[in-house]
Amino acid sequence: MGHFRLLVVGNGISAYGSYLNMVALNVFIYHVTGSALTAGLFMAVRLVTSVLAGFVAGRLVSTRDRKRLMVGADLTQALALLALLLAPDGARVGLLFALAVITGSCSTLSQVALRTSVPEIVGAEHRARANGLLVTGRSLAMIAGFASSGLVVAQLGYSTAFALDAVTFVISASVLFLLPVRTRAAAEDAAETGAAGAEQEEAGAAGGFARALLRTAPLLAVMIAVRAVDGLGSSSHNVALPIYSDGLDPAHPATFISQFWATWAIGNIVAQQLFGRVTKKTGRTPGERAFALGACLMSAAFIVVFAGLPTVPTLIAALVAGMADGFTEIVYVSRLQAAPDAERGRLFGLSASAENTGFGLGMIVSAALLESFSPLQVVAAFHGLAIALCVVLLAVLLGRGRTPTRSQDRPGGRDDRPARDVSTAEGRSS
Repeated sequence: MGHFRLLVVGNGISAYGSYLNMVALNVFIYHVTGSALTAGLFMAVRLVTSVLAGFVAGRLVSTRDRKRLMVGADLTQALALLALLLAPDGARVGLLFALAVITGSCSTLSQVALRTSVPEIVGAEHRARANGLLVTGRSLAMIAGFASSGLVVAQLGYSTAFALDAVTFVISASVLFLLPVRTRAAAEDAAETGAAGAEQEEAGAAGGFARALLRTAPLLAVMIAVRAVDGLGSSSHNVALPIYSDGLDPAHPATFISQFWATWAIGNIVAQQLFGRVTKKTGRTPGERAFALGACLMSAAFIVVFAGLPTVPTLIAALVAGMADGFTEIVYVSRLQAAPDAERGRLFGLSASAENTGFGLGMIVSAALLESFSPLQVVAAFHGLAIALCVVLLAVLLGRGRTPTRSQDRPGGRDDRPARDVSTAEGRSS
C-alpha cells in the first residue's frame, strides 16, 4: 500500500486543482462573456461530454494500457489549460468550450481507469481500504479547493488559478508515471480475461452491455440505477444550497454553505477511518444490503439538512450525510471492483455515464422546480426517490435471503470466489 498512498497524494493534488478550477472557470466564463446562458452552456457541454465519455472510457480501459491512459488524460488537461493561458483574449471563449469537452472526457476516462485498476494495484483483498483512502484524499482536496478558490482568484487572478490547476495535473501524471504499478490482471489470468474481454467487446459493439447486465446481474444493474438517482439527489441539494443559505442569512449567504461542505467532508473522512478499521478487523467487505441502507441514510440526512432546524442539529445531519456518502461510495466501488478485470472497465464506464446523466438532468430539473417550490420540497422529492429505490433493492435482497457481507465476483451472477492475490503490486489513485 506504500506506493498507493503516494498515488493518493498525487491524485489528491490533481483533485484540488480541479475543484479550484471548477469555481474559477465558471466565474471566468461569465466574466468574459457577461452571459449567464453562455456560462450554463459551458456546464452543459462538460456534463454531456462526461456522460458520453463513460461509454467510450469503458471500452478503452478494457483494451488499452490503463496507466498510459491516466497519464495521458492528466497531461492533456494540463496542455489544454496552458493553451487557454497563452491564447489571445478574442480566442478564449471558443477555447473554453474546447476545454469543457477535454476536461469532461479526460476526467471521466481517468476516473474509470483508476477505479478499474485498484484491485490489480493493491490486491483484491485490499480494494476497500484503498477506495477509502481515495475518498479521504478527494474530500480533503474538495475542502481545500473550494475554500481557497475565492482567495486565489481575488488576490492572484484567473491566470494564476488556471496555471495552478495545470501544475497539479502535471504532478499527478508524474507521480503515476514514476510509480512501479501494475494496472492489469496478471499474465496467468490472460486466457480468462481475453475470453471475457471478447464477450464484452461483442456486447459493446451491439450496444447491449447494459441489457446484458440487467439480464445476468440485475442486482448490479439496480445498484447502478441507485447511483444514477443519487446523482439526481446530489444535484438537487447542490442547486438548492445557495438558495437555502441565502434565506438563512441574506447578509452572509456563504456562511452556511461553507459550514455544510466542511462538515460533510469531515463526515466522509470519518467514514473512511471507521470503514478501514472495521474491514481490517473482520476481513469482510459490506455488500449490497449495506449499500442500500447507507444510501437511505444518506438521502434522509440530506433532507433533514433543509428542514429548517437549528444550526447544531443541521450540521449533525450534514456530518451523517457525509459519513453515509463516504460509506456508500466505498461499498459501491468495491462491489463493482469484485468483477473480473475484463468486465470491470465496462461496468465503471456504464456507472460513470449513469451518475453523470442523473446529476446533469437533476441540475436542470431541480433548478426549474426551485422557481415554484421550496428547497426542502425539491430536495425531499429527489432524495425521496432514491430512498424508494433503495427500499425496493432491500426488499429484493431480503426476499432472496442474501447476507450483507457476501458479494458476487462476477456480473454474471456466479457465486462468491476468492479474488486472485495480486498484493505484491501497489498503486495509484484517481
